[in-house]
Amino acid sequence: MIKTQDLRKIFKIGKKQKETLVAVDGLNLEISEGEVFGFLGPNGAGKTTTVRMLTSLIRPSSGSAEIYGLKVGVDDTEIRRNVGILTESPGLYERLSAEQNLRIFAELYDIPDPEKAINKYLSMLDLWDRRMDAAGTYSKGMRQKLAVARAMLHEPKVLFLDEPTTGLDPEAAKTVRDFIDELKHQGRTIFMCTHNLDEAERHCDRVGIFKQRLLALDKPSALREQLFGRKVVFHLANTTPEMCAAVQALPDVKALEQIENKLLVSLDEPEKMNPVITRILVDKGADILFIGEIKQSLERVYLEMIRSEESSQTKKINQSVERNRA
Repeated sequence: MIKTQDLRKIFKIGKKQKETLVAVDGLNLEISEGEVFGFLGPNGAGKTTTVRMLTSLIRPSSGSAEIYGLKVGVDDTEIRRNVGILTESPGLYERLSAEQNLRIFAELYDIPDPEKAINKYLSMLDLWDRRMDAAGTYSKGMRQKLAVARAMLHEPKVLFLDEPTTGLDPEAAKTVRDFIDELKHQGRTIFMCTHNLDEAERHCDRVGIFKQRLLALDKPSALREQLFGRKVVFHLANTTPEMCAAVQALPDVKALEQIENKLLVSLDEPEKMNPVITRILVDKGADILFIGEIKQSLERVYLEMIRSEESSQTKKINQSVERNRA
């Protein structure tokens, strides 16, 4: 389990380091064992800084964080031994082979049977045939897969992935995605920073939309419903004012819009209301061609949240400027 309370990181910037930059502002988060959590946000939002704090690579300015009961800032060595991390730019020993790269880390982690672990992950990530080649001769996709193998070599309880498929060709990206699916089936706890919203929707049990602070946190489907509600479209062969009025009169119908021979109906519980609306339309003489629910993408949810936050920040800045002028 991962738990943070008012986690905050402030960097000193400028030539004399008198200015401050708030990278993470009071993060409260709880991730369950075996959960795949997606951390979504634009560049500069503080995602990588959060990962570095959680993996005890940098200290928080204030607040607290725990991983499986180990406290950041107290149990740092144990945390590093029990987590795996894939950074956006993995550093490899380019003159050494893939096998030699992994052996170094196997020794650092005191893995009991290093050969077994190395062979396992080289095979799982389709690197076995190139295991004796220098890492510097690898493509970007192969280097990324080798970095994933390195992160998993000691069988960590928690795996942190920072943009795991960025810049990969489709084949390499699929290999990494399939590997994430396999880890998910194994019940691993995965904390994944990503810009790939389709990837987040595919893998993640919950997602957090983040820009210095947590803007939203829930299942992707729940975030869509919170922001846009649920809309069902009834495709009809013909429509009449009586049909629209009868559907609009139902107490569970939040809104209705007619576009040509389509009725767009906003509902809280389509599973409950679709049969009721279907019967009413048929009674009014409608020929129903088909019924479907309009699905908003996670990308749209993300963009709406980020734009709303940027608008709010701009408004605060303008208000501050006006107060100073007054």
